[in-house]
Amino acid sequence: MRSLKRMGFKELTPIQEATYPLIASGRDICALAETGSGKTSACAIPLVEKIDPKNKALQALVLVPTRELCLQYVKEVEQIAQKTPVVPFAVYGGMEKGFQISMLNHGVHILVATPGRLIDLVYDQVLDFSHIKCAILDEADELLKVGFLEDIEFILSCIPHKHQTLLFSATMPEDIKKLAHDCMDNPEFISLIQKRAAPKSIDHWFRYVHPRDKQTELLNYLKEEDVRQAIIFCNARHLVDKLFRAIRGKFRDVEYIHAGLSQDIRSSIFNRFKRKKIRYLIATDVVGRGLDFSHVSHVINWNLPGGSEQYTHRTGRTGRMGRKGKAFTFITRHDLPHLRQIIQAKKIDPHWIGKDPFGKSESPHKPASSEKSDTSQKPQPKKNRRRRPRRRRRYYDNRNKKR
Repeated sequence: MRSLKRMGFKELTPIQEATYPLIASGRDICALAETGSGKTSACAIPLVEKIDPKNKALQALVLVPTRELCLQYVKEVEQIAQKTPVVPFAVYGGMEKGFQISMLNHGVHILVATPGRLIDLVYDQVLDFSHIKCAILDEADELLKVGFLEDIEFILSCIPHKHQTLLFSATMPEDIKKLAHDCMDNPEFISLIQKRAAPKSIDHWFRYVHPRDKQTELLNYLKEEDVRQAIIFCNARHLVDKLFRAIRGKFRDVEYIHAGLSQDIRSSIFNRFKRKKIRYLIATDVVGRGLDFSHVSHVINWNLPGGSEQYTHRTGRTGRMGRKGKAFTFITRHDLPHLRQIIQAKKIDPHWIGKDPFGKSESPHKPASSEKSDTSQKPQPKKNRRRRPRRRRRYYDNRNKKR
């Protein structure tokens, strides 16, 4: 309990309150909750309590989709288990395998892993699953989205005995339902998401701009806003690189991150950002899911993300655990139909800086031109048809004069 107080826990969040007694009783759980709701702690706290420190065998397995989430998860377990003999450890690609094997042989109680590296270790025959009490799939929808369904089924099949399985997710696609049916024992379904509305702790602001004006508008916004820390999301690596080169001369404390960087560099940047050594972080969606940056006050979408769920996960990097946050998104003309779908799906109350393209005067549901302008365009083809013969006659007349 002293460790939890040092971490700032005063009371349980709704997802923690709903799942804690079920996890403690040994039930399988399939739990849905919005990003930033405390899903990690919801299972990490009872997980530490389940471990028998006297037994040095592996007793709990946690699967996560990314290296960064792997590091964050194990760090949170370490904080919770700080005053106990429980030993957590993380394995993921990009880290020297020999060191990981050495640590596993020394004795690990809770293993947090990405599926790819875990399967490598399974084939190397360095893991013993015979004492596992609980397997956890965190950010399960993202695990399946990147193609880990067969890997997860294989890993769970390697646990030879009956065990508890906990699944935490922010969405419920069909693959999640299939996984729950095939690999879980009569799971308890818990959902704290009502019609998938965006979190109420976040204010959603938009700016309608021409693409060539985005950089100027971004610089003005960052200078005028009271930004503690901001993540600026781009839809591709080359856009991250380009934007970083464009604004790094304007701000000292700006950095960038994407999957093209080595794991050591990415880990260093994450740690510096969490320690507030970096104020502006330009990133792809490598930081758009699961990671908890409690000091982020603003999320900026340089590009509108590809779907409403992706928008929720990006903007969920701010306004976490009940704190207030602000999301700001640049919108161009071709983004408008997609933005309308996101606003409707997530029940967002949009605020606009400058022009509102969905305003009554220029509603996206009606043509921008009036009936008068439409009728004024109809005679134009006739005028063009009259002119063409005259131009041809003048051309032949000039040729005859030259001859």
